Amino acid sequence: MTYTTLIVGGGIAGTLSAIALRKAGIGSVVHEAYDRDADNVGAFLTLAVNALDALRTLGIDVREIGFETPRMALTSGSGKKLGELQYGAPLPDGTVSRTVKRADLYRLLRRHAEELGVPIEYGKRLVEAESGGGRVVARFADGSAAEGDLLIGADGLWSRTREIIDPRAPGVRYSGLLNTGGYARGVSTGAEPGLMCAIFGRHAFFAHLTHPDGEVWWAANPARKAEPTRGELAAISPQEWRGHLLDLFRDDEGPAADLVAASGKIFSAWKTYDVPAVPRWHRDRMIVIGDAAHATAPSIGQGAAMAIEDTVVLAKCLRDSPGVTAAFTAYERLRRERVERVVAQGNSTGGWKGLGPVARIPRDFIMAAALKRMERRGEDPSRWIYDYRIDWDQPVHAGG
Repeated sequence: MTYTTLIVGGGIAGTLSAIALRKAGIGSVVHEAYDRDADNVGAFLTLAVNALDALRTLGIDVREIGFETPRMALTSGSGKKLGELQYGAPLPDGTVSRTVKRADLYRLLRRHAEELGVPIEYGKRLVEAESGGGRVVARFADGSAAEGDLLIGADGLWSRTREIIDPRAPGVRYSGLLNTGGYARGVSTGAEPGLMCAIFGRHAFFAHLTHPDGEVWWAANPARKAEPTRGELAAISPQEWRGHLLDLFRDDEGPAADLVAASGKIFSAWKTYDVPAVPRWHRDRMIVIGDAAHATAPSIGQGAAMAIEDTVVLAKCLRDSPGVTAAFTAYERLRRERVERVVAQGNSTGGWKGLGPVARIPRDFIMAAALKRMERRGEDPSRWIYDYRIDWDQPVHAGG
């Protein structure tokens, strides 16, 4: 089928939706709420092999950014090694998971979309949309409107599209954790480049990995049971925030405190959320994907991966189905069980990060025993996440 598609949101899910639709022979226009400079963010993320395989399906090679991250080593705040995990088995050509800066990934995807001739309009914040007569009309905060055959809401955690599709849809759910991080030089961590080192500290979770050029990338998840307001977070000065992090990590074995001290700038803290199961992903000719439909806590590094997979599967469904309704139905049948299982896994893993000094003792024992048992048996309970593949050439049938 030939459609004109309105895409709301110009982040990973929105930009990749346009790229995937172009591969399927479907035109689209991306409507991004912010201006072009809004993607200049400092945080980083790890793209596991399932995400890299889906990107490859769309002709996107991320090897020019970031660096390989094939494994994760887990330790306790006392320095005890809990175990090691793979970020999934390598792809057939040896490709392994990769850690990249979000800003670099956004620029790469946007450049790819622009090379394909995908129109991207900035300053277009969705306020309302309605469908009827086989068309969708979207209205934006600047007073403009756009019309198409369908609308894809890739507008993230605070999705307006999700609200329009179902005013009773659940909103975001605070995880009890904050997120921050930074980049440091001049600190030797003792770890090989590319090894993700996850430390379940006495007071907070900390992760670091070393770029081949020696720069150390790090992230921390201080627990904050009561959700702080934006104003409360903004009121914390950089000096206060650095001091708080140093207090959290100064008693832990490992380089956490040294990395905090050596970082010229530390990311302003942000709150982490997920979205409980969204009953309705689509209505009429409108659908939500990515974080708008199934945001997961960042604890297992699959939020971006699920959005990437979504874009490829939805494009296939629109390519192969006799109409929009059939395509949306097929898409939900193919995606809902997997993404909700990933969200549940993220919640479970994230819960380990926020435990206090007393609860961390049995946690460390349980984790170490489980990882040792997995290594002995050659098991990987996360294999179902990483081994997922999308066959672009396999048609989507009405039955699955």
